[in-house]
Amino acid sequence: MKPTSLISLCLALSATGLHAEDKPLLAIPGKAIYESKLNATPAEPWKAAKGKWELFEDVMRGSELEADKHGAVIRLPNKLQDFVIEYEFKFEGARSTSLSINAVKDHMARIMITPKSVAIQKDDNDHEGPDKAVVFARFPVDFANSTWHKVRLEMVGGTMLGKVDGLVAWGGDDLFVTEKASPGFTVGGQAVDFRNFAIYEATLNPAWEDVKVTLPKPGEKVAPVATPKGKGKGKKKAE
Repeated sequence: MKPTSLISLCLALSATGLHAEDKPLLAIPGKAIYESKLNATPAEPWKAAKGKWELFEDVMRGSELEADKHGAVIRLPNKLQDFVIEYEFKFEGARSTSLSINAVKDHMARIMITPKSVAIQKDDNDHEGPDKAVVFARFPVDFANSTWHKVRLEMVGGTMLGKVDGLVAWGGDDLFVTEKASPGFTVGGQAVDFRNFAIYEATLNPAWEDVKVTLPKPGEKVAPVATPKGKGKGKKKAE
């Protein structure tokens, strides 16, 4: 990359609020679509479908409600094409959380996180039909309660890339070319805290092909499913 291009890229990252250490991967972030520190009681434009969502010690907290018989879900109404999402989370007793992206109909993709694993995956898009979820990578982790972690999801064209702290994986599917909708969080159990959420428009990193060869190939890093202990019950399928 030319020095002038590198300077322009650094200025662009600074303008979006992305950290300097977050070097470009799949996407180059652009204009902010939505930004929030999540330090107020959840309200418009957020739409809570299930669970309890509240302000707790200056961050947004999500908890599953036993009466729902379903994980907690909260989403934004945005329709997206190519984008970068960033936020931070910490477990406070929950068994799982995810950043979920919907297709026009049904689910599209997510970063699924438990205290013991991180999975970057395409979701089952029809449930009753032939389509199935595809896990591009699953990493073993050991996330203690009350410890903040950073999540980043990039989707450009037919490719998605997920990053949780220093763990990075990517994968592709024709479904990803279609319109994305309703980005949001899920929580299984009680509870997970969230802060510093942002969505940016994105374009393909011109150096993506060089970056890609440094990352695990889809399906290369898929650790066995870990079953963490936790309170609350919820559906095992994507929410």
